[in-house]
Amino acid sequence: MALKWGIMSVGKMCNDFVNALNYLPDDEHQVVGVAARKKVKAEKFAAEHNIPLAFGCYEDLAKHKSIDVVYIGSAKTAHYDLCKLVLSNKKHLLCEKPLSLKYENTEELISLAKQNSLFLMEGVWSRFFPVYDELSQLLASNVIGDVIYLKADFGVPFALDNTVRSEEIGGGTIFDLGVSVLQLAIFVLGRKPYSIAAVGQINEYGIDESINYILKYRDGKTANFCTHSKIKMDNSAMIYGSNGYIKIKDPFWAPTVISVNNGEKIRYALPVIERKQYFTHSQGLVYEATEVRNCIEKGLLESPKMTHEDTLTISKWQEEICKLIGSKY
Repeated sequence: MALKWGIMSVGKMCNDFVNALNYLPDDEHQVVGVAARKKVKAEKFAAEHNIPLAFGCYEDLAKHKSIDVVYIGSAKTAHYDLCKLVLSNKKHLLCEKPLSLKYENTEELISLAKQNSLFLMEGVWSRFFPVYDELSQLLASNVIGDVIYLKADFGVPFALDNTVRSEEIGGGTIFDLGVSVLQLAIFVLGRKPYSIAAVGQINEYGIDESINYILKYRDGKTANFCTHSKIKMDNSAMIYGSNGYIKIKDPFWAPTVISVNNGEKIRYALPVIERKQYFTHSQGLVYEATEVRNCIEKGLLESPKMTHEDTLTISKWQEEICKLIGSKY
């Protein structure tokens, strides 16, 4: 039976996610409704993507009986309120990262989902790319020995975009780019560094334009990251062990290529989606959507690949880092 989706918001990420859903078999995924604050925008989006229902009110979508699961791709400052609305109306939920801008709100949403026996996942799409499955196997096989050092940079020049400049929509690299580096630290080194250090460049809005992070773990293990909104960086990830290294090629957060000790590159082709995509390798949202359906079919309340504990850890780290760098958040 097809999983019936409702889409909250009509921005670029929603465009790319709906394209991914429409790529998948109709008997597995169907987009039945979309909502925006202005109905005319929802109607336009619905016409472009062949979606039957268009709502000018998020609550109407959340209450509609034909919808099984909701995808939220709105401005980050709206995530918490929209997530509460969806979960209170007994709908499964996939919300773009970050789940919320405050740790206590993240805790509340996860608790609400569990109380209502609903699937909830933060959209950390990196975790579902085949390259991350390959990385998991390589780490488990101890091919590079004991992992000692992890390095990744995420820099894209979008400082003039309101996404970074504006406090009102949850700007700053910590929420746009920081999730991607922090989730990688958890994936490779775990959730329990004994110290986190960070310095940031804060703009006139009190929002970070760049951050340098150092996470220290036991036994000399370290993760070193940078997120930057003014420069294009290498954007690959390097995992160094006692017997060699693994490289995830740019873009490490949505990768198609991985190699060990600069040897033969393992490549994974992305699905071919011919409609316009706004974000790099966003065809890979197909993998995330497939994971949501698989988990819901199995009656799971969280994905084993992107757990609630991972979401809580990232949220806690983000809050701590914001305090360290003097961000308004």
